[in-house]
Amino acid sequence: MTSAELRKAFLDYFVKHNHTEVHSSPVIPANDPTLLFTNAGMVQFKETFLGQENRDYNRATSVQRCIRAGGKHNDLENVGYTARHHTFFEMLGNFSFGDYFKREAISFAWKFLTEELNLPEEKLWVTVFEEDQEAEDIWLKEMGISAERFSRCGAKDNFWSMGDTGPCGPCTEIFFDHGADVAGGPPGSPDEDGDRYIEIWNLVFMQFDRSADGTLTPLPKPSVDTGMGLERLAAVMQNVHNNYDIDLFQAIVKKAAELTGEKDLTNSSLRVIADHIRSCSFVIVDGVLPSNEGRGYVLRRIIRRAIRHGYKLGMNDLFFYKLVPVLVEQMGEAYPELAKEQANVERALKLEETRFAETLENGMKLLEEYIDGMSGDVIEGEIAFKLYDTYGFPLDLTADVARERNLSVDEAGFEKAMEAQRERARSASSFSAQAVDKIDFDGETQFIGYECDDADTKVVAIFVDGAAVDSAAQGTDATVILDKTPFYAESGGQVGDTGSLTEGMHSFHIDNCQKQGKLFLHIGKVTAGTISVGQVLHAQIDVAGRRASERNHSATHLLHAALREVLGTHVQQKGSLVSPERLRFDFAHFEPINDEQLLQIEKLVNQNVMKNTPVGTNEMDIEAAKEMGAMALFGEKYGDIVRVVDMGEFSVELCGGTHVNHTGEIGPFRIAAETGIASGVRRIEALTGDNAWQAIYDSEEKLQNVAVTVKSDKQQVEGKVNQLVADYKELEKQFKQLQSKLAASQGDDLASAAVKVGDVNVLAAQLEGADVNTLRETLDKLKSKLAPAAIVLAAVDGEKVSLVAGVSKEITNTFKAGELVNHVAQQVGGKGGGRPDMAQAGGKDPSKLAEALDSVKAWAEAK
Repeated sequence: MTSAELRKAFLDYFVKHNHTEVHSSPVIPANDPTLLFTNAGMVQFKETFLGQENRDYNRATSVQRCIRAGGKHNDLENVGYTARHHTFFEMLGNFSFGDYFKREAISFAWKFLTEELNLPEEKLWVTVFEEDQEAEDIWLKEMGISAERFSRCGAKDNFWSMGDTGPCGPCTEIFFDHGADVAGGPPGSPDEDGDRYIEIWNLVFMQFDRSADGTLTPLPKPSVDTGMGLERLAAVMQNVHNNYDIDLFQAIVKKAAELTGEKDLTNSSLRVIADHIRSCSFVIVDGVLPSNEGRGYVLRRIIRRAIRHGYKLGMNDLFFYKLVPVLVEQMGEAYPELAKEQANVERALKLEETRFAETLENGMKLLEEYIDGMSGDVIEGEIAFKLYDTYGFPLDLTADVARERNLSVDEAGFEKAMEAQRERARSASSFSAQAVDKIDFDGETQFIGYECDDADTKVVAIFVDGAAVDSAAQGTDATVILDKTPFYAESGGQVGDTGSLTEGMHSFHIDNCQKQGKLFLHIGKVTAGTISVGQVLHAQIDVAGRRASERNHSATHLLHAALREVLGTHVQQKGSLVSPERLRFDFAHFEPINDEQLLQIEKLVNQNVMKNTPVGTNEMDIEAAKEMGAMALFGEKYGDIVRVVDMGEFSVELCGGTHVNHTGEIGPFRIAAETGIASGVRRIEALTGDNAWQAIYDSEEKLQNVAVTVKSDKQQVEGKVNQLVADYKELEKQFKQLQSKLAASQGDDLASAAVKVGDVNVLAAQLEGADVNTLRETLDKLKSKLAPAAIVLAAVDGEKVSLVAGVSKEITNTFKAGELVNHVAQQVGGKGGGRPDMAQAGGKDPSKLAEALDSVKAWAEAK
């Protein structure tokens, strides 16, 4: 069976057994800071398993695209050197949310493998958790598998947990026996680490809730989470032992071999490249671009590792991006988003590949300089790490260069520096919720802010310094949780509302509102009296601030649509900030936006503002929203029912934020800045309403001030400034001509200052007021006049020293211009280079210039 046929067979089987087919979620987990990448099929159902969200089905099946190349799950360094490690893989899974449990899950798995796929039972081996007697009885007594192909294993292999606390439970795993000609023993045996028995399916039974003291409490609704690697299963079905020999990889491996000229299709570098094109492409499809931090840094590292392996195969030209079409051929039908984004993926990879070609060159140059100046025969780990971390120069390339020079690399020192960086990253990352763990409230905060700005509401919990309290007195910083609230909690780029909670003489000022799970956290300070659990307070948002945020949020939607219309549909949101003061919108685009395009974008937004289009909001199922063309935003997670915000046909997006009622309420829209913030990511900052008017007034005032300065009026100021600039350029040109003539006259006088060293005229002198061009012109004249000659000329501008050196061609075997200019440059804190007959340098210590020039005669005599 092909991999495509396996995907379909798996999904069809579980759909036939009343499971809902759910499409793969992105490899970037939505609203989940605990994960760098989606690494398992259960990730998109995590909140369902935790009881934090409800779905209209209790059985699901999916084929989830997964990445394991960073954080806790990182297989990057093993890829290409083992048969089954990948940065990208597909996980087949079936899930029960409180519906069926062990008996049905085991039966589904066994029958799929033995009846649907016709795998011989004698090739399958089963393991269970050593304390799970129930699962053991199901396998041995009900399913009737042989006890000779059965193992009991400890918690390390067969007990799963979501974290140190929370849902957990035993596992049962199914292994495939690849045959006696492969080394290794069955699971649980001393030689289980061999490759003969390979795990293909893991069935997790979420049965308990583990408390902080380790106590296991049975869950009221036990659930099932299973995962089976498509690549491993395909290897079994295609009768190969190595995943890289299956159809999904072979087409890519063969294309990579064609591009690089490598004949051996089992070459580990080809396998690295084939694996990495899969992970890189899907990470880009799901909204990440190469950068120097976070997921973008991991993506950059994978791309560069692939390019490095191309380099090992002798490939110095761009090649990696050319593998995308064959990947689309293999996987585009299963993942239409890959085919849709093919051009953007190719462009992003090509751009990064081009940049890394420069990095290789720069890294080699820096490494050469270090080696030339080092003592000993070991390259310091700190230096190797700096090359890797700052310049993207791989450690293995540094080691290759070292071997060529009979040197070695302090890899222990490199790893120490790497670990220090990891520790900094861990310290900087927040992977745990800080505000609330457990409260005596099993409901959720009802958000009523779409309909009203104020309401009476009840306090259900108060936290001070992270601990639950019954009350908080005046002056106390606290977090308050209400049963319902008009306060918008920070999400989707929109900042949280501010405002107050009051009752008689009691008041609480809210500085921010955030959301955790189903609860809204009102963060602020008690400003009068006492706030207590159970108290009914009047909640009032800052209406002016909310309205300003709404203007900016609605303008963000119009801006997004305008960008896509002017620049192209490759524009995808990469982040946003919507506050009362301004809006900030980050998006995918590969080059700066020119002034003409910015003006066009600004006009397009204002045109749609002036149409005063009603802003509609509707809740519907996700598929209906997609059919009407609603855009989903990067990094957001959407349930089955979504909120669609539309501004006519111009903008339709999924959004949970608050908005104006008509676009006309936005007022004027003004772009304040456009900048690049990362490779392939641009940022626009803009203003609306009163802030936009103020920006317009400020621009008018500056224009008036300029007009007064140049003795003009606002209508004529452009022509007047252009004339002044033209006059300045003409005066600058005349000044340089006079400067050149003055320097040239100095040059005529300097010829007489040359001294004889043998038959050669040697001259070292400083020209007052000269620039580099004047130095070169004067040098050429003096070389002709004094030949054979060795000449160095200098000029000083502030703290900067400019040097040029020239040597007559007939004497370059003895005197070299590069050596001469560097002899002087090193004494004034600089360096340079050039041809044997002409060289140039700079320095930064003018105080030593006279002494350096005086030393030239001795330098020449030593030759």
